[in-house]
Amino acid sequence: METPDLPFSPKALDELRKKVLAWYGRSARDLPWRRTRDPYRIWLSEIMLQQTRVETVKPYYHRFLERFPTVEALAAAPEDEVLGAWSGLGYYARARSLHRAARTVVERWGGELPADGDALRELPGFGPYTAAAVGSIAFGLPMAAVDGNIARVLSRWLCLEGDPREPARMAELRRRAAELLPTERAGDWNQALMELGATLCGPRRPACLVCPAAAHCIARKEGKEGVIPARRPSRERPIVRMAAALVRRGESVLLAKRPPEGLFASLWELPSVEVDEADDPREALARYLGPEVGEEIGRAEQVLTHRELRVVVYRLHPPRPLGIREPYVEFRWVDPEGELPGGLSSAARKALASAGIRFAKDV
Repeated sequence: METPDLPFSPKALDELRKKVLAWYGRSARDLPWRRTRDPYRIWLSEIMLQQTRVETVKPYYHRFLERFPTVEALAAAPEDEVLGAWSGLGYYARARSLHRAARTVVERWGGELPADGDALRELPGFGPYTAAAVGSIAFGLPMAAVDGNIARVLSRWLCLEGDPREPARMAELRRRAAELLPTERAGDWNQALMELGATLCGPRRPACLVCPAAAHCIARKEGKEGVIPARRPSRERPIVRMAAALVRRGESVLLAKRPPEGLFASLWELPSVEVDEADDPREALARYLGPEVGEEIGRAEQVLTHRELRVVVYRLHPPRPLGIREPYVEFRWVDPEGELPGGLSSAARKALASAGIRFAKDV
């Protein structure tokens, strides 16, 4: 008798689960968040790993926990301090959601992350994947997690063509994942599929010869492992051009803070103005800030999710104090040898570096 909605017999499904879990037990990478049962640390790792490589996350994970070792410590910290600890890791909405969720956990559950799937899904930053990953790994809840790696693995196992990021296909993958889940080892199973997708079943040239699931993978049987899942065609990103001002006062540099909404929300950067391709960036900067615009001293580029940012940095010689102006909510003089005032985006860091400015304590 076939397991409902799955192309595996009960015997084959049992064999698949055993092989994959045994492989994970032998081959799983030794990662710091796999050495703990602390729900807070597991939660932090899942947030940091979203759209970010493991090797990039490791040092941030350790430093963040040194600064905020508990949910209570994170909840009590000002947002600028949290963004400063996150600075350079990117996708800062993650840090803001983590911070808000920590405050909710302290206020509603006394600092203990709830061991309940519905309660987890109510927290800021807890989408279907994060709730299932944290719920299953930290608490053993029978919740199937589907991230990009797992979606690719399941698409190949089940030979599901099309784009797994499309809502209808993702809904199907989540349903299939729940059917495949060995509920008594949900956390290990979810991690095993993540590991499989990260190490063997990658986007290009999957390592089928050493894959524990090769005998059960329908895409491999049909010779489609190289074309499933379908790759989304790349989209041209619009270019955003910025003129940035480097203003010095002794050793200090003037930084500006973005508002809490929009591009680079609540992050710090050199005071900048967006310019059209036909504009003279020096004239645009002079119109915006008013002081004398000096020579060009740096250029930086940063590819964002939906756009490409190009920044030209100019030295400014202000004849009078600069007043705060939109879109910024605060200006501050910052000593590069001292503490960061908060989070710096990778684009801001690159612009500063191109002008010869690096912060000694920038993580």
